[in-house]
Amino acid sequence: MVISVGETLPDATLLKMGAEGPTPVALSELTKGRKVVIFGLPGAYTGTCTTAHVPSFIRTMDALKEKGVDQVICVSVNDPFVMGAWGESTQASQAGIEMLGDSECGFTEAIGMRFDAPPAGLIARSKRYALMAEDGVVKVLHAEENPGVCETSGGEAMVDAL
Repeated sequence: MVISVGETLPDATLLKMGAEGPTPVALSELTKGRKVVIFGLPGAYTGTCTTAHVPSFIRTMDALKEKGVDQVICVSVNDPFVMGAWGESTQASQAGIEMLGDSECGFTEAIGMRFDAPPAGLIARSKRYALMAEDGVVKVLHAEENPGVCETSGGEAMVDAL
């Protein structure tokens, strides 16, 4: 079942690429007492994810901060090595977006956002969405019906919702 507005995010351990290699990150630590935007997408280096979704949050970082957002996090079912490299190549990391890998799809499945598209080679991936949580409680949730589209889940739509 898909997580809903008013529900608490499940605790999960995601991975980021640190100076010493993959580093576990407790989602509960990132969200505790904070206003956080999390956006999820089917995969690093894929078309719409690279050309539309990530750039929409890079463009809107200042506006999100003005709305009181403490942190913006990108989650994808990829390993931390890929997420780190993708964050550098898109300049998302330089813009302040935390690029986290949900390598085992645990968080993605727990919030009901698992997506499979075998013809495209995408198995156990994430649907495209964006949410805002305050102190771990979902306050805004925008999920796309079509994973190839970035409209309601983009940065501009989140700014408008806040």
